[in-house]
Amino acid sequence: MTQQQTESLKILEAMLFASPSPMTPQAIHERLPVEADLNVLLSDLRAMYDGRGVNLVDINGAYAFRTSVDVASSLTIEKQVERKLSRAALETMAVIAYHQPITRAEIENIRGVATHKGTIDQLLEMGWVKPGKRRETPGRPLTWHSTNDFLGHFGLSSLMELPGLEDLKAAGLLDKRPAIDTVPDSGDLFDSGDVSAAEVLSGVKDEVASDEDEFKGYDEEE
Repeated sequence: MTQQQTESLKILEAMLFASPSPMTPQAIHERLPVEADLNVLLSDLRAMYDGRGVNLVDINGAYAFRTSVDVASSLTIEKQVERKLSRAALETMAVIAYHQPITRAEIENIRGVATHKGTIDQLLEMGWVKPGKRRETPGRPLTWHSTNDFLGHFGLSSLMELPGLEDLKAAGLLDKRPAIDTVPDSGDLFDSGDVSAAEVLSGVKDEVASDEDEFKGYDEEE
């Protein structure tokens, strides 16, 4: 290999390491000497990294260094990240838990505010809700249900263990903020004017976020 070829190979190697995204042959050519043969350089560079921790790969016609499959598992780090629910997600979860199966339009009617897509997406990502059957009504809207993961997180064996009105009063969780006035009396779960949906889930377990600790990673309804 000539001195010029060696120098061109070093430039190519540096470019690919420094580039935040795969580089196309055109982008590479712009930085190499005019006389450089890119095909030969790529072949030489691939051979240099064959069997090492990183490999030169072709990604849809562009080139980049990527971690070798052989060692990828050793570099993977998994950790649990605690995320607190926003008040919007908390209220939506409460409505679903107490009224399932329920459609998005019905959730919005109960809460009195439009439900942002990110709110249900957050609950889906956490595994607390799942889609159910579609209603046989115009538009065939999708219904939503709570999951066993939701029950497990709050230490419940069934939905029947969700707190009722007397439980919330005993825990001192009732206040004078407006309640969801469309919540039915079924099981004497609510007393209109006494409790909001957020307080209901707050009464199940202390780990649910308060208003001051809302989760910032998701948009709130305006």
